[in-house]
Amino acid sequence: MTTSAVRHLISINDLNDDDLRSIAERGAAFSAGEAGPVAPLEGDIVGIYFSKTSTRTRTAFSSGALRLGGRIVGYGPGDLQLNTGETSEDTGRVMSRMLDVLVARTAGDPEELRGWATQERMSVVNAMTADEHPTQALTDLTTMLRHFGRIDGLRILYVGEGNNTASALALALTRFPGVEFELRTPPGYGLADEFVTRATEQAARSGATFRERHDMSGLPSDLDVIYTTRWQTTGSTKPDANWREIFAPFQVTEALWEHSPKAVFMHDLPAHRGEEVVAEVLDGPASIAFDQAENKMHSAMAVLEWCRGGIAGAVHR
Repeated sequence: MTTSAVRHLISINDLNDDDLRSIAERGAAFSAGEAGPVAPLEGDIVGIYFSKTSTRTRTAFSSGALRLGGRIVGYGPGDLQLNTGETSEDTGRVMSRMLDVLVARTAGDPEELRGWATQERMSVVNAMTADEHPTQALTDLTTMLRHFGRIDGLRILYVGEGNNTASALALALTRFPGVEFELRTPPGYGLADEFVTRATEQAARSGATFRERHDMSGLPSDLDVIYTTRWQTTGSTKPDANWREIFAPFQVTEALWEHSPKAVFMHDLPAHRGEEVVAEVLDGPASIAFDQAENKMHSAMAVLEWCRGGIAGAVHR
């Protein structure tokens, strides 16, 4: 498929408001089986490079590319000459002459992906860096849209570490009017200042509400979504030896549903039952975590289609 301009997705900030909403809507259409028989990647080659472990994201983009008519080339952590000192820019220039899209997880500095994106032939998709997990946020928007039929006006509580999933959610959810997004993060493990600033500014512009606190008292009621992630994020370590004690009050238990009986539970997985969430919640009737996992493939298909010039929405530079 020929595109008029190369589209990269390295941060949620690379999407304008129309792109963000359109990708979520397209992901929901794929999830509902309403996208029709399409093959926007027919003749395209998609590189799948993961230097860190992945179950859902790697499978989602691999399966999604194949379902859209593309073919894939897979790379492991020891396969690229980056390990011998080749620059990110040179790597991107070379791969862009052989690939149409590169989906990459480094769990490191996003500037490496920015280096790959300096060429104008190949789209680069961030499948997770240390600071942000944009394709997870798009999966979550797709899941909320499928479940509620809307994103505008939802009330969402995130409990746990202010990690790369939380930062991407903050950048995404604060774009939607009426959304109330509150984070409860352990002291010393909140969102980085740059994400707090950006999310606060976006919420003021869109009419959303954004808050972050570092305790579990006075929780909001009548929530639509209660969300958590595992406490040990891929590729990260904790500076405090006693971090489990700091995190313990932030475990998601059935008590959180006392004042929000209709809330659904979301988790980006993998989950550690008995740590960030109890089994009764993850495996209980409120949980849509495994629907959410399936939607990673549908959302990946929407991202790949957008990268190759599909879906209404202007390119944001």
